[in-house]
Amino acid sequence: MLAIGVVCIVSLFMSASKVSAMPPVKKTVLSNGLILLHSEDHSLPFVTLQLLVDGGSDRDLSGKEGLSYLTAKGILLGTSGHSASALSEELDFLGASLDSFAGRDYTILSLRVLAANLDKGLALFMETLAKPTFPVKELKREEDKTLALIQSHKEQPGKVAEEAFLKTLFLSGPYRHQTMGTEDSVSRLTRDDVLAFYETYYRPNNCVLAVVGDITAEELKSKLIPLVETLPVGDIPKIPVETVFSSRRDTVRIDRKITQANIVVGNPGITRDNPDFYASTVMNYILGGGGFASRLLEEVRNKRGLAYSVASFFDTGKYPGSFQVVLQTKNLSAREAICLVLQQMKQIRGELVSDEELEEAKKYLVGSFPLRIDTQSKLANVLLQDEFYGLGLDYPDRYPLLIRSVTRDDILRVAKTYLHPETCVLIIVGDLKEVGSPLDEGNPAKTETPAH
Repeated sequence: MLAIGVVCIVSLFMSASKVSAMPPVKKTVLSNGLILLHSEDHSLPFVTLQLLVDGGSDRDLSGKEGLSYLTAKGILLGTSGHSASALSEELDFLGASLDSFAGRDYTILSLRVLAANLDKGLALFMETLAKPTFPVKELKREEDKTLALIQSHKEQPGKVAEEAFLKTLFLSGPYRHQTMGTEDSVSRLTRDDVLAFYETYYRPNNCVLAVVGDITAEELKSKLIPLVETLPVGDIPKIPVETVFSSRRDTVRIDRKITQANIVVGNPGITRDNPDFYASTVMNYILGGGGFASRLLEEVRNKRGLAYSVASFFDTGKYPGSFQVVLQTKNLSAREAICLVLQQMKQIRGELVSDEELEEAKKYLVGSFPLRIDTQSKLANVLLQDEFYGLGLDYPDRYPLLIRSVTRDDILRVAKTYLHPETCVLIIVGDLKEVGSPLDEGNPAKTETPAH
């Protein structure tokens, strides 16, 4: 069993040198391969469990996009011992919550329960995990909800822009499609598909379980470990993954009769375990990730009043993700706003940031880190990601040092490496008559008019 002291708390508004330790985290690998992480904290009478399954939408096969999402929803639709409504009533009676989340890289099943009701809560959690029935009628109802959600996204310009960006930037790869899938793929999914996905990936040797809160190591050993060790192991298929990005300036214009143009500018990004993640985080904070302190907000909103908000971010994961700048502006000012975004991307690639910008970025990033672990749920999620992405359970201790070690030269280097204003993907969703012509006359824009 590996015991590691986890978190340094740094006040958001105080000196980054003032820290206080969080409870230690113990790591155990069980006999069936399940990785167990435990952080004991008796300040609140609750226990939070989060089980990470290495089975997100990156495991969806071609033509079955949305399968991991439907499986995650379906696991809550009833067990051999409880219908979905009976399960919900039991949880309500216990004052507990049981939820599932399906992302690109993984699925999470989570339980929050009063420590006094831990035994019953664990029993329901294990029943849900080990004995789901995936009833056909309920699955069909969930499928219809998903299709309705996909349809509703077509009426949201921001969602339309994001989906077009992914399809244009990613020529192939697991991040090209939305987690919930497409109308065509979801309509084809069956209970057999869901059951096969569940039986393949919901295996203990493909999972990490974080347990945080009012539960001792002795209780863990006597109450939880005997239950999870009964889960049978399975052979996890290794699916080759190749991500291919667009390598040229692609502009897609989508006509919508709206007053505000929704714009996404971006290019290929990085993986979460890339050593340049920390320098890129600081660089992005200065460029557009720093809220009211960013260059983009200063230029686009404060000086010219072209947008209420504009933000940039690296969307990282197990595989290379994307870098994006997202904003809304009046149709008539879309071209000017885009030019400013590209200008700021070029500027941070061309010259060193100031000492003041660098120090402000470091101060905020280090000082705000405790807000990411200030609840049981947040801490459990961070621990899962630390383990899943191979960051190490001492990551919260190392994070301030990693951020503080970033230099001005590092900022310039990663900006030159990971920002590509000359070959970026540009998506514009707006009233194209008002937006006008695209920026690259030599590379004609693709114009789409999707059905409403």
